[in-house]
Amino acid sequence: MIELSHRVSKVAPSSTLAITAKAKELKASGLDVIGLGAGEPDFNTPENIIQAAYRSMEEGHTKYTPAGGLAELKKAIIGKFKRDQGLDYQASEIIVTNGAKHALYTLFQVILNDGDEVIIPTPYWVSYPEQVKLAGGEPVFINGEEANHFKITRKQLEDAITPKTKAVIINSPSNPTGMIYSKEELAEIGEVCKVHNILIISDEIYEKLLYGGHEHVSIAELSPELKDLTVIINGVSKSHSMTGWRIGYAAGNEKIIKAMTDVASHSTSNPTTTSQFGAIEAYNGTQESVEKMRQAFEERMNIIFEKLTNIPGVTCLKPQGAFYLYPNVKEAAVISGYKDVDSFVEALLEEALVAVVPGSSFGSPENIRLSYATSLELLEEAIRRIQSFVESKSH
Repeated sequence: MIELSHRVSKVAPSSTLAITAKAKELKASGLDVIGLGAGEPDFNTPENIIQAAYRSMEEGHTKYTPAGGLAELKKAIIGKFKRDQGLDYQASEIIVTNGAKHALYTLFQVILNDGDEVIIPTPYWVSYPEQVKLAGGEPVFINGEEANHFKITRKQLEDAITPKTKAVIINSPSNPTGMIYSKEELAEIGEVCKVHNILIISDEIYEKLLYGGHEHVSIAELSPELKDLTVIINGVSKSHSMTGWRIGYAAGNEKIIKAMTDVASHSTSNPTTTSQFGAIEAYNGTQESVEKMRQAFEERMNIIFEKLTNIPGVTCLKPQGAFYLYPNVKEAAVISGYKDVDSFVEALLEEALVAVVPGSSFGSPENIRLSYATSLELLEEAIRRIQSFVESKSH
């Protein structure tokens, strides 16, 4: 019997993908399951992007590209940074990857030695700790208190730093909470990182999905020193509904980006050529579809938020960005007769036929994550089922 590596034995499968797969399996068996687990827009990729990709194939752009991505796409990304954040990057400071997840994975591979620590605020996106472990690092969790909108404070960060601390992850807008760090909050975190020379990994994949007049600020915008300390992770998956195209990127220190490109050259060769041409159009073409999707998400969120918070035992902070609701359902689980939220979620799927992701997957076991990246009709039916489930169980 061949033994697996110690590293891979520590890794848990993605719970969000597992929930989605389970919901699809039940649906395929004939059950009317509503899946609110997936983190992807329900809109098709905008037509101008599809056509640009199609043209690229007709024109013969079907071969390998440079490992770090097409020069034309890097140029488009540089233009996006200048336009949106006023940030100046060189092509040597950008790598295009097979999705933002691959950018993160490759980054951890090049910055971490065995035992190095990465500070991860809780609640966190499910893949952060697993990717750190795969690179031989140790995830160190800081609890973002619900009372502080699930965000960490300067003091919490200072208290968590050790001689082994290599990096801290900031995800704003956040998956799963939808919360956004303000300029002032980022400045405080940045001051700590400058003092201790800690790399900042700024995951900005949801930057275009903002609600209620909230604004996105990148920590790299705040000063040249913080820009030098920051690696920005982003991509077109959420903003342009291109999840299946698998185009992400990282921007940061040239030495780090070169090392990431070297690793990519031995692991993936290059991002998909056709997808890169689609991404060029995504950034250089009209942004009208991006705003239309954002408006649709905000409309859904406002309607569903009110209905969700009327369910007995459910409380929720109103999201400022992304496309998730992250309610605390501990009391709802108790009054429904379940010992914990995980059991409550399991029963929701089996009895109410609604698939949500338990907060334990994100490091906060009292919550659940619901994606509102699906039709308003399905969302309203899902909330109706959840409310009916809780009320029937609590009587």
